[in-house]
Amino acid sequence: MLEKIRQTVENKKVLVLGLGREGRSSLRMIRKAGGYKELAVADQNPVEVKESGEEKIPVISGTHYMDKELLDSYDIVFKTPGIVLPEKIENYKCQFVSQTGLFISKFRSQIVGITGTKGKSTTSTLLYHVLKENGEDVVLAGNIGIPVFDIAEDITVGEVIVLELSCHQLEYITVSPHIAVLLNLYEEHLDHYGTMAAYVRAKQNIYAWQEKEDLLFCNMEFLPGHEVEGAGPESAGVPCKGEVISAVLIPEGESPSGRGDIEVAGNAVRYRGSGLRIPEQGISLIGQHNYFDIAMVYGICKEFSLTDEQFLKGLRSYQTLPHRLQYLGIKNGIRFYDDSISTIGETTIQALESIKNAGSILIGGMDRGVDYDQLEEYLAGSSVKHIILMEATGKRIYSEIEERYPTLFGSGKLCLVDHLKDAVELAGKLGEEGSACILSPAAASYGIFKNFEERGEVFKKYVFG
Repeated sequence: MLEKIRQTVENKKVLVLGLGREGRSSLRMIRKAGGYKELAVADQNPVEVKESGEEKIPVISGTHYMDKELLDSYDIVFKTPGIVLPEKIENYKCQFVSQTGLFISKFRSQIVGITGTKGKSTTSTLLYHVLKENGEDVVLAGNIGIPVFDIAEDITVGEVIVLELSCHQLEYITVSPHIAVLLNLYEEHLDHYGTMAAYVRAKQNIYAWQEKEDLLFCNMEFLPGHEVEGAGPESAGVPCKGEVISAVLIPEGESPSGRGDIEVAGNAVRYRGSGLRIPEQGISLIGQHNYFDIAMVYGICKEFSLTDEQFLKGLRSYQTLPHRLQYLGIKNGIRFYDDSISTIGETTIQALESIKNAGSILIGGMDRGVDYDQLEEYLAGSSVKHIILMEATGKRIYSEIEERYPTLFGSGKLCLVDHLKDAVELAGKLGEEGSACILSPAAASYGIFKNFEERGEVFKKYVFG
């Protein structure tokens, strides 16, 4: 990996743009690789860079840290994912590179890359766990919180690399992993991309650069060559050269009828002649959306020649990640679930579909302009007894329901409060013994909490003290 980095920066003026965890990882590896002409750091906030020997790294901070003139004064810019460039990338003279792009180009034959609007962390960690439990030499990295440069020097020949990939990490890459997984595509991150089409295009890089020998495990709703709802005809224009393995979730009561290579019907999974039933007891993943992720992992594990018994062994010992429809416990007879990672309406619907006897659902957070039509329609026909709305999105949903669904609005189910603490207190008062209270906000946490993890921890604190 050091050789790859050195080839990239050799005799070049190099800028590390953004000095968070990944930026610091990039800076460390660039310095270790050496060969650059100049090296500097740019970040919106003042940051400290430890000196190494006599080398002093210039730090550029403040409101002008992303000025085009500044960036173009460097040959190579290592851009941190999530930083939004002021102009289109083609307008810059400098070359933008990323950890993700360099890492995949170095190790692509060993990588299983996993993306999707929702479910990518669960799918990545489950695949890693099942392979690890069965003796595979495997490592987990990427958007899960482990920068790839942190593991790059320890990768061995033949080691399987499970890589969770966000849209930001995929946005500008020109190389795809040997095995790619696209779980789903929903309206998300429009504050960054502006349009659904731009967001979808970033995600499609997971397979856009694959070769004939590669594999794409893809949700049938979002297959290459098919238009993605809300993204326009251009979303159908990204082909895949690799072998496409389609996956489909069969609605209840319908027959599979050979629709996809991977089919999920209830708790039954079929993959190319192999099949098993997902245990309904003794595993931590519940709900049809989780069964779909399990089925994807099952298909991949079959490519690694695992038996059904080996797969089930790993599935049974896997523990759900925090804040992903995580069961917290019982208080005053009410079961509490933390689904703080939910930032779109579809995941809140999934939560309500997965938890039996939902007494109250807590919805709301930062308003990024996400469309809540589908969620509001679902709530209008839902059996949930109390819909507790909070923060900016809660107020918007409350107003939209008042206008569109007068029967629901007048039913007494809707409750509008200011903040999460108020919502938890009200859920405790309204809840009945044996019912469930679910935090599934369908909105971002930004501006209210540091991230969805903090929101989930605060929810737990409010519930149990």
